[in-house]
Amino acid sequence: MTKKQGARTRLRAHFLANIGKIMDSDELREVAGGITEWARRVRELRNEEGYRILTHNDRNELKAGQYLLEDPKPIPAFERAISKETRAYVLDRNGFTCQMCGAVAGEPHPYDPARKTRLHLGHIIDKSQGGTDDPSNLRALCSVCNEGASNLTLDRPTSQKLLIQVRRARGIDQEEVLKWLLNKYPKRAKEILGEIED
Repeated sequence: MTKKQGARTRLRAHFLANIGKIMDSDELREVAGGITEWARRVRELRNEEGYRILTHNDRNELKAGQYLLEDPKPIPAFERAISKETRAYVLDRNGFTCQMCGAVAGEPHPYDPARKTRLHLGHIIDKSQGGTDDPSNLRALCSVCNEGASNLTLDRPTSQKLLIQVRRARGIDQEEVLKWLLNKYPKRAKEILGEIED
């Protein structure tokens, strides 16, 4: 009896058998056996094994959720060099909130309420493009955004749009927003309150 192949092994074989073919996330999820962590296995092929798997971040003609391997020869693989300290710092700095869609760690995901939000660290400039593991190049991303879901293209709301939403909210919800902001920016809150009192 042969040992069942892991998702990463199956994905590697599939990419190598389909060099130059654009594949979408549904196809790759199926190849990986339907696991939710299929996108992480693809990133491991890129970052740890050095396969140059292109996405819409690398090529304008690729849409979100599309992948392409052009060359079967891997480039030198990147090692996992992000320390626990850096990870904790970035997650704390980003308020344990996805910087793409605003989902909060541990809460039901707004685009898939059946899933709890899990946060990962994502590179702003990909390592394959010369990006580093420096905290300034890292941000918190939920697993949905990190997997290349359609909400990747959502723009961050402006202060004007946020204020419109806050003004429309119930008083109790406005108070929750206020508490969250006071906790996030305690020094600045004291400064602003001091300015108001003067």
